[in-house]
Amino acid sequence: MPLVSHTALPTFDQLRQLGEKVLTLEHAIQQDIRELHVGLLNMMPDTAFSITEEQFIRLVSSSNQIAKLFVHPFTIPGLSRNDETQQYIDKYYASVDQLQHDGLDALIITGANVANPTLEEEPFWKPLQEVMHWAMNNVTSVMCSCLATHALLKQLYDIDRQRLLHKRWGVYSHRVTQSQHPLLRDINTRFDVPHSRYNAITSNQMKAAGLTVLVESVEGDAHMAVSHDQFRIVYFQGHPEYYANSLLKEYKREVTNFFSGKRQSYPPHPEHYFGAKATAIADNYQRTAVTYQRQGQPLPPFPEKQIGRHLDNTWRDTSKAIVHNWLGLVYELTDIERGVPFLTGVNPDDPLGLF
Repeated sequence: MPLVSHTALPTFDQLRQLGEKVLTLEHAIQQDIRELHVGLLNMMPDTAFSITEEQFIRLVSSSNQIAKLFVHPFTIPGLSRNDETQQYIDKYYASVDQLQHDGLDALIITGANVANPTLEEEPFWKPLQEVMHWAMNNVTSVMCSCLATHALLKQLYDIDRQRLLHKRWGVYSHRVTQSQHPLLRDINTRFDVPHSRYNAITSNQMKAAGLTVLVESVEGDAHMAVSHDQFRIVYFQGHPEYYANSLLKEYKREVTNFFSGKRQSYPPHPEHYFGAKATAIADNYQRTAVTYQRQGQPLPPFPEKQIGRHLDNTWRDTSKAIVHNWLGLVYELTDIERGVPFLTGVNPDDPLGLF
């Protein structure tokens, strides 16, 4: 699907530089191709705000269905922002009211950082509820990532996430459990997924609530599931949007936190992520930096580029294929009128006709 740069959002130019096909609005309006309007609710903190926006919009643009894709990034109240990020939002992001007035065909909700003991105490809790209440009546399908999945499963099914003994951090092998599901058409039956979280909702919890688990890790940890109607809400616990170096940047941040005293122990490597060469470079830096710190010398620069050369992306093609299938189904089911979620005759409780 050709992505349309319908606003001055800088990400559109950045994606052109990365080789993605992005149509100007002037070019798009001359093409007799149907439009799809996709909302992107960006709840990420300032440090990851712009890159998360880029990652998800790039995933959307990688789909090759015949439609013009209009992506509308927006956010909600209750998320702390520095001045720079707030100015960016004010300049480039749509308002919730405007999007609800104009309508959306599909909606993506990113993860978020939490600072309170329970999700219900988070200041974004009520605004997210309001967005979801509107979406379930007006949007064909909603796709959620990581913390958004946990928040919505709590809101909709009162499922409490469970604290893990150790952070699930790295790249993990997964298997498709429902290969005939339309969202998994032509998907590899085994593929990797990045995870970065301290909490989990188990496959059994999801199944007990009537959800269908589509993808699990080889250890049985759920990654992808769908609501009981099989399509209206798609849940991810992992991060299909991550770039090859996303976990590396998180690792660098944790190394920096160790040397600044924000964490007590030196961080472990993200699991199943560093190969032999990347491991050797990271371990050599750890030994050198610790020695320099003890001697009171300035720390050497973190070898981000050197490690990055030896990292593999073993999940992006599958992520693109799943988003391709998702948008293809939205294209088939949604009414051409924005704000009308389904064509006449489509049953919202069984939109894929599987029951």
